[in-house]
Amino acid sequence: MSKSKYVTRQRKMLLTYLEQHPDETLSARAIADALKSECVSLSAIYRNLSALESEGKLRRISRTASREVCFQYLDAPPCREKLHLSCTRCGRTFHMDTEETREFISNVSKIDGFEIDKTETVLYGVCDTCRK
Repeated sequence: MSKSKYVTRQRKMLLTYLEQHPDETLSARAIADALKSECVSLSAIYRNLSALESEGKLRRISRTASREVCFQYLDAPPCREKLHLSCTRCGRTFHMDTEETREFISNVSKIDGFEIDKTETVLYGVCDTCRK
């Protein structure tokens, strides 16, 4: 039996915003600033971010050498079932969605008997733009 979740106007606004920014890691404050004109409160943002994280639709990311916590929405179509690359300098996220990536995941499963959880797998490094 599936429980239906009451969806508030603030949650809808937050989800719409997150769906429009699937490749970004965003702080709660940045989200609040972006939704200020929509009258979405900071407490509603924190409450909904926590719920979305519990539902597996959001990933919490702690930045290296910073106390800032950011979030990435994982339920947008471009993000679902993809491995991710994350730049440690600019925070931009890239999707790994090539035949080679799918082959790698398949080989890990076949050879090592290990199934990769794509929603939890992020490879960290420095993107091409930041290296220049």
